[in-house]
Amino acid sequence: MADRFRLTLAQLNPTMGDLKGNAALARKAWAEGRAAGANLVALPEMFITGYNTQDLVMKPAFQADAIAEIEALARDCADGPALAIGGPALEGVELYNAYYILQSGRIAARVFKHHLPNETVFDEKRIYASGDVTGPYAVDGLRIGSPICEDSWFEDVAETLAETGAEILLVPNGSPYYHSKVSYRHQLMVARVVETGLPLIYLNLVGGQDDQVFDGGTFALNPGGELALQMPLMQEDIAHLDLIRTDGGWRFEKGDLAPIPETTEQDYHAMVLALRDYLRKTGFSKVLLGLSGGIDSALVATVAADALGADNLRCVMLPSEYTSDASLEDARALAENLGCRYDFVPIAQGRQAITDTLAPLFDGTKPDVTEENIQSRLRGLLLMAISNKFGEMLLTTGNKSEVAVGYATIYGDMSGGYNPLKDMYKTRVFETCRWRNANHRDWMEGPAGQVIPQRIIDRPPSAELAPDQRDEDSLPPYEVLDGILDILVDRDGSIADCVAAGYDRADAKRVEHLLYISEYKRFQSAPGTRLSKRAFWLDRRYPIVNRWRDDSGN
Repeated sequence: MADRFRLTLAQLNPTMGDLKGNAALARKAWAEGRAAGANLVALPEMFITGYNTQDLVMKPAFQADAIAEIEALARDCADGPALAIGGPALEGVELYNAYYILQSGRIAARVFKHHLPNETVFDEKRIYASGDVTGPYAVDGLRIGSPICEDSWFEDVAETLAETGAEILLVPNGSPYYHSKVSYRHQLMVARVVETGLPLIYLNLVGGQDDQVFDGGTFALNPGGELALQMPLMQEDIAHLDLIRTDGGWRFEKGDLAPIPETTEQDYHAMVLALRDYLRKTGFSKVLLGLSGGIDSALVATVAADALGADNLRCVMLPSEYTSDASLEDARALAENLGCRYDFVPIAQGRQAITDTLAPLFDGTKPDVTEENIQSRLRGLLLMAISNKFGEMLLTTGNKSEVAVGYATIYGDMSGGYNPLKDMYKTRVFETCRWRNANHRDWMEGPAGQVIPQRIIDRPPSAELAPDQRDEDSLPPYEVLDGILDILVDRDGSIADCVAAGYDRADAKRVEHLLYISEYKRFQSAPGTRLSKRAFWLDRRYPIVNRWRDDSGN
């Protein structure tokens, strides 16, 4: 038996439903592994279909097509290393999340996922059957155990594989990003290594899929938990990793150790990758947005420039009589700093026409938020017209604080196809702008330097829909609002928890009320990059009609 075994690890970016395109990526990785002398080329969980498939994989025709592509891969990759790839499998009438081992022109083995995640964005218990825990499979004499993603988060599957003769653990994953998850994965996998005494590879998908971002970050651990390989976050990569047999068992030779950025950079990179992939995978190449001179649209414009390049970004200023000179100056300065197209479309004439049209109906009433919202909805109409005319996807710019409490106008500034900031609280928007001004990376397509004018960061936030308006006229200060929302949304806490944390009960009750009555807006809102475990959409599913309120904290 050989004392060396080479693995080629393909941390690649599949496209949901592009079975032939994903198979082509697998063939390319396999060819690279064959050229490098690999024994096994490994791809992540559900790679042939893309992930998270949701109900798409329940269609029998889709299942049949996916399995046919895997069978074709087995035939095409007969003369060379084994190929491991995730995909759906049928056993009788049951559907499984499976890991296929293709060797010598056939499907040599299949592993079925045992633990099915049923939290946050996952709903696998209604889609897949739970597979039995089985022993390892063999490739060129090496016995390999493959707990599939969630299976590695529990002790039992890895321990059973070790007890039945596995010599290494290869864990294929479709694990989406949220901040702090990278270190959490490392901790869990170190636990599996310590429990089993086996070297372990954590192989993850990379790329955006709707709101989710698969962040890659593939790594390998030697017995004892020593890090032998760390692949980069948020980027495609292929690595060749050698196993060496020693007197104490198999060990990985030391490979490259990519740096792990801090959380602000991870979140920013996730937004860039998510937007880039959302556009590429849906067929768009250009975007536009309404540039108000405020901080949210400034950050979205910068993310878009970094994702697509300034040549593919259009920023549109749509001023009213309430738009300040500072906003006009700062919006133009930002567009010039980014190097993108800047259009100036005043709304005063259109607003007056709408006001005149409604005047007979509104006669005898006092101006209120209705008139403010007409401005926002007129801007939305004009931006959507530009989007339709030029085939550019409109980006919306509401941050998580605003999305949470409904501080946005439905059919107005909520109009658009994607929202990079949807899961980023306002206080973190400020932090992120400061970080981007001070940092530039090779994965950014926008310019380096202080692209966001400092005055945009320093000025008090305002919707500028009325004279001298500020956000704090309608909302608690963002430090207070975000702290309460973190408790109520991200930690699923109570009003009593807010009071215990030092917040005023009246503020907490007001925020809770706004949170619940805004559910109908979120139901109709654009998708946006998921950065936390409690993003609005699949992570947090609340009824629109809901009379319950929390009376704790008295």
